Amino acid sequence: MAMLMLCDWKLSPLAAEGRHPALEDPWEAALRGGPGLVLALLTATQGPSYRDPGAAMAIFSDGRFAGAVTSGCVEADLILRAEEVRASGIPQRLRYGAGSPFMDLRLPCGGAAEVSLFPLRDRGALFDLSRARAERRAVALEISPQGDLGLGPWRPTGPAEEGFVLGFPPALRFLVFGAGPEAAVFARLLLSLDYDHLLISHEEESLNSAAAFGCRTRPLRRAEEIAELDLDARCSAALFYHDHDYEPEILSRLLETPAFYIGAQGSRSAQRTRLLRLAEMGVTEAALSRLRGPIGLVPSARDPQTLAISVLAEILAAAPKA
Repeated sequence: MAMLMLCDWKLSPLAAEGRHPALEDPWEAALRGGPGLVLALLTATQGPSYRDPGAAMAIFSDGRFAGAVTSGCVEADLILRAEEVRASGIPQRLRYGAGSPFMDLRLPCGGAAEVSLFPLRDRGALFDLSRARAERRAVALEISPQGDLGLGPWRPTGPAEEGFVLGFPPALRFLVFGAGPEAAVFARLLLSLDYDHLLISHEEESLNSAAAFGCRTRPLRRAEEIAELDLDARCSAALFYHDHDYEPEILSRLLETPAFYIGAQGSRSAQRTRLLRLAEMGVTEAALSRLRGPIGLVPSARDPQTLAISVLAEILAAAPKA
């Protein structure tokens, strides 16, 4: 039965969106869960592993789940053991793979995974966590061996003196500036991957095209409005303009922010011209050195789809790790 629950992912409400439940945020899902919700937390790994410590899974009383702690190797067993935790109220600490008593549950990677399984007793800390993440505040969820939760200042994910600490930096945020299909396709790619994004454009057609797919959009009337976007060190900004005359005013303001990635589409010649114009506007050499172009890991990408994937890969490679 548990294996059926794991494989038949249509049991999840996410199936209506065409998404696997392992992709759902387990902490947000836990807020919606009713009585009997059990949380699984990956606390340690040994050798090769698909996920890092801190990966979590919310298991509902009817067997549905959100999130994952492996690539599907032990989730079915965790759903079964969650029934034991639900009935007893006693947390369990489990080890899978090398050194595990469950010899019939081997990890294909050859490593080992340690998982804590505990009932959710109080959602108060999760409401605080959800609010902090919405406000882009870095926080840490402190988890006791008994499964009690508390929210505190940010600390890196890892074992604590008592229990485990799960660090939550602000989510990566993607700002997309531009007009035309490249900007709209890139915004749609971000939406499909559930990234925090915003398409900003002076062109109504580009805004309408992206909004029709559910992308978040905002018109750009004056370059001064960029200050209202509150870019932080976990934000990126990518420009997709064919008319490069729009770029200097936007880029000069973006380069004043702590965004970890700022780049613009175009040829090497366009990049040289872009840098010269920004220098004439008084942008410093240090700031100019932050501007990427041509953007993307795939050289000379000619179609919007390839360019979007290429640029996203470049941004993720440059993203801060914590």
